[in-house]
Amino acid sequence: MGNTVQPSGATSDVATEFHVQGLELDWSCVTWDADFRHTKSGWSHHSFRGNGWNNINKDERKQYLKNAYRVLLTRARQGMVLVVPHGDIEDSTRSPQYYDGTFNYLKAIGFAEI
Repeated sequence: MGNTVQPSGATSDVATEFHVQGLELDWSCVTWDADFRHTKSGWSHHSFRGNGWNNINKDERKQYLKNAYRVLLTRARQGMVLVVPHGDIEDSTRSPQYYDGTFNYLKAIGFAEI
């Protein structure tokens, strides 16, 4: 976890859903990874093992992943920036197709691109 002091005196931290659970933050920035992707058939759940992504098949683990994102997305009180990476066509573990569906879904439901 990194910690930097901003010019205003505010503190900025990098944290997982475990670190932010129960917190109320003024602002947050959440990076959306390829583990929870939006596809044409709905949400797709994945875990990274070894050299690549594997489908999560157990309902309990799918719910856990969904809840992790829910926690991250409900901490900010004044505003939030979601970062969805572009991906990298030269890195099979970060294919743009892993991110494009989520990015397009978020735009379709009203998130503004900045």
